[in-house]
Amino acid sequence: MIPYDLRIESPSNPTVKDLVRLRDRSHRDEAGLLLIEGYRELTRAVASGVKVQTVYFCEEFFLGDNEAALLAEAARNGARLVSLARAPFAKISYRDRPDGLLATAPKVGMRLCDLTLSASPLLVVAERIEKPGNLGSLLRSADAVGADAVLVCDGVTDINNPNVVRASTGTLFTVPVVEAGSEETFAFLAEHGIKLLAATPHAESVYTEVDLASPVAIAVGAEQYGLTEAWMRRADLAVRIPMAGVADSLNVATAATVLLFEAARQRGFPPRAR
Repeated sequence: MIPYDLRIESPSNPTVKDLVRLRDRSHRDEAGLLLIEGYRELTRAVASGVKVQTVYFCEEFFLGDNEAALLAEAARNGARLVSLARAPFAKISYRDRPDGLLATAPKVGMRLCDLTLSASPLLVVAERIEKPGNLGSLLRSADAVGADAVLVCDGVTDINNPNVVRASTGTLFTVPVVEAGSEETFAFLAEHGIKLLAATPHAESVYTEVDLASPVAIAVGAEQYGLTEAWMRRADLAVRIPMAGVADSLNVATAATVLLFEAARQRGFPPRAR
């Protein structure tokens, strides 16, 4: 039996209704909270020092034997533990197959001036990305190569969307994420001597032929139209990813991953700093 601070039996409990409302951005903004669902996602949040507020759990949905240890660690770090019966947990879950863990924590996000950069920064710039799944995948790839940060410019998708948390598998909490406007991002990159790279099918250089070991920001744009003209004009480097089939482009997250891993290869796959 896992110890808890409160037990909820009814799906009509006011707390359950409040948690469901947090799926909407307006309620997340008002409360200053995000939702973290899933063992892997919550594990990474806790390990990254996220100040988890409350963990809601249902033992009937647990998939393994490690949940109790995770809950104990969250409690040691100040989280409140709330046990839910099956019906109320099914109501608060936004997954088809819940694994019995859902938490609330303060929203993430930082300012450009708060970033700490490495000696040769590797950044990802996501301009007007619309789909939470793509933004989450970008974060996952950025984490995999040890990128300094992901800059979300002129954002369309809320970085605290539950589907961003899910698609990132919790790497939203391991990679610094900044929301900023295009102009301030251009100024930041120039100030720090970071070259801007844009991928386009019309570029002459193949992405493996340019220097990605030097400070660089890899910019990707909206799913349908790609980077806007303003970003294409400002690019210091234009590259293409060779395509052998009938498709002339890759999914935005896939293209970013190809470029990020080439940058990591050129840098000798440095060991994880986090």
